[in-house]
Amino acid sequence: MKRLLSILLCFVSLSVFANEPAGEGAKAEGFNPGEMILEHIGDSHEWHLATLGAGEHANHVTIPLPIIAYRPGTGLSTFSGSQLAHGKSYSGLKLEEDKLVALDGSKVYDFSITKNTASLLISAVLMLLVFTAVARGYRRNQGRAPQGMQSFFEPVIIFIRDEVAKKNIGPKYERYMPYLLTAFFFIWFNNLLGLMPGAANLSGNIAVTMVLAVLTLIITLASSNKYYWAHIFATPGVPKPLLPIMIIVEFLGIFTKPFSLMIRLFANITAGHIVVLSFISLVFIFKSWSVAPVTIAFGLFINVLELLVAILQAFIFTLLTAMYIGGAVEDHHDADMQMGYDDGSASTHAAH
Repeated sequence: MKRLLSILLCFVSLSVFANEPAGEGAKAEGFNPGEMILEHIGDSHEWHLATLGAGEHANHVTIPLPIIAYRPGTGLSTFSGSQLAHGKSYSGLKLEEDKLVALDGSKVYDFSITKNTASLLISAVLMLLVFTAVARGYRRNQGRAPQGMQSFFEPVIIFIRDEVAKKNIGPKYERYMPYLLTAFFFIWFNNLLGLMPGAANLSGNIAVTMVLAVLTLIITLASSNKYYWAHIFATPGVPKPLLPIMIIVEFLGIFTKPFSLMIRLFANITAGHIVVLSFISLVFIFKSWSVAPVTIAFGLFINVLELLVAILQAFIFTLLTAMYIGGAVEDHHDADMQMGYDDGSASTHAAH
């Protein structure tokens, strides 16, 4: 909620400042804070790195990305994204608000390598290189103290295993470790990559967070046992007149839990980028160096805070995923043992 309020306040402040005389001067030069922010946090058919100069003499430093489009009756078209730069058209295609459309109005199926897709491939290659090196370190240092990259990642892996998987899933935790570790490091790596200048906002793309949430839902349902479904359709301890209501609530909970995973990760990562860019925009809105130290200081503080948010959001997603899976695979006797343990602990504390 605090993040949502901060986003709202930033947008309100930007809209207020835009109506001031300084804002009019900024508009005259074509600076639009909202457009700039949406451009940085959104996906694109080119990778924009920087803009040198201003106005008509501005030089945009971009990396063209492959365009892959299929049109029924025309077939597959593949070419460089530079062919569509600056409003140009090529092979009967053009970009309208960064959406690939056909000049004749026909249907276009866009399979292009966009900025987020390229960032996804880069992070995948990076993770393969890193954890291949970690695996080699385990084989090379077997029976000895970890060294190099292995010594950095081993405590993190052990923490996810002992404090997340074991405690929330139980004895069956090992079969879910590959997914939990992949989800944790994938989110963490992409959160960090998104903080680099000119980087893509992959973790702030709701399509990416949706796929992660759907994977969690599929694994949870595929691992569920009869006790999981019995708890949903015959919730113990609920009076029979209230049972139909609880069935609806519990059934909807199956889908609202992964939905909350999707929204939480998307909102928190996107909010951080918006806040930082909003502070930077104030410099160009006021057109004064006097506000630069303050806005840059606040922007730098939020950016440093995002380093903590990067690993925190990866941990929260992995922890909640383990909890959902643990609830699906828990056997009846495991629940009874846990209840007996809790009662025994309470009795021991009472005796003391």
